[in-house]
Amino acid sequence: MDRFKELIQSPKPVLVDFYAEWCKPCQMMKPRILDVAERIGENAKVVQIDVDQEKELAERYHIQSVPTLIIFKNGQELWRQSGMISTIALLQLLIDYK
Repeated sequence: MDRFKELIQSPKPVLVDFYAEWCKPCQMMKPRILDVAERIGENAKVVQIDVDQEKELAERYHIQSVPTLIIFKNGQELWRQSGMISTIALLQLLIDYK
């Protein structure tokens, strides 16, 4: 939990993907998340959190469904969405919050 708090304090945007292994939409999003991470490079951070392994973290951030994507910057939640989203839309959001 402390490591996560430190991570989201970044001055660069941090995209957090709250997912579960058993979740079909999460499995469909995984290649998109990896693509975003590769394309965005050093301009942002991309992190995946398994809600079954990090239940306390999922509760703290009120994750009710997966996948839920959140963008943080300087410890502040700037954007949140549950469900599918395109690679291009995610990249644009990260660029906008840069």
